[in-house]
Amino acid sequence: MALTLLIFAGYGLLGADADDKPDTIAVTAPKIEQMVTVFTKTWQRPPTAEELKGLIDDYVKEEILVRQALELGLDRDDTVIRRRLRQKMEFLNAADAERLTATDAELDAYLKANPATFQTDSMLAFQQVFLNPQRRGNRIAQDAASILEALLTKPATDRVLFGDPTLLPPDLPLSGKTSIGQTFGAEFVEELEKAPLGQWTGPVASGFGLHLIRVSERVPGRAPELDVVRDVVAREWMNAKRRELEDQRFNELLKRYAVSIESPVGSESDP
Repeated sequence: MALTLLIFAGYGLLGADADDKPDTIAVTAPKIEQMVTVFTKTWQRPPTAEELKGLIDDYVKEEILVRQALELGLDRDDTVIRRRLRQKMEFLNAADAERLTATDAELDAYLKANPATFQTDSMLAFQQVFLNPQRRGNRIAQDAASILEALLTKPATDRVLFGDPTLLPPDLPLSGKTSIGQTFGAEFVEELEKAPLGQWTGPVASGFGLHLIRVSERVPGRAPELDVVRDVVAREWMNAKRRELEDQRFNELLKRYAVSIESPVGSESDP
């Protein structure tokens, strides 16, 4: 620490009028302290006097070369630099948004204004009889119709006798629509949602083959109470505030510029 204080003092004397001299590079005390902190965390020890001098010299060299590059306009057409500068500006907006704290009233209002975002998945329970297309070939549609008629007219018949062997469960308990869709496909779930409750219907196609189905239970999705999804709502509220702040600041900046857009050479339409 004594070494750091001596360097602070030395640079304080050399750079006392730094703010008044555009060609002056001021290596401030906080900057040196930051160098020491980063070095210590990296190497698990403070830098020696020689190492700290090397850190400061490297910082001064970088500052000189960066200023010279800016004077030469080397940053203007560099996509990487432009993208990095944009990211830094967006980070500043994000940091400001993260300092905001939502009240319960604000979170509840956001939840009610965006119910679809937080709605619980609808759930379905169903039974099925599976028909394997590789086993049944061209007869599969005819077989499905015959089996469906038997299931409707003879409900006491053991349905396992009608279907083909499969690892798919013959009875699926109450499960989320998304989970069912991941196994059977989105179109299969759509047919389940349209199927009459408690009645055999089909056939319904999936990636596995054809299914005769009987939906036994259907629980619609619903918007949960705030206490159940508080953390999720708070995160989405923060994201919305960040986007709102970004748009607001960008629109203020946009007012300072006159934007002209030229049509590409040979183009007959306006951009």
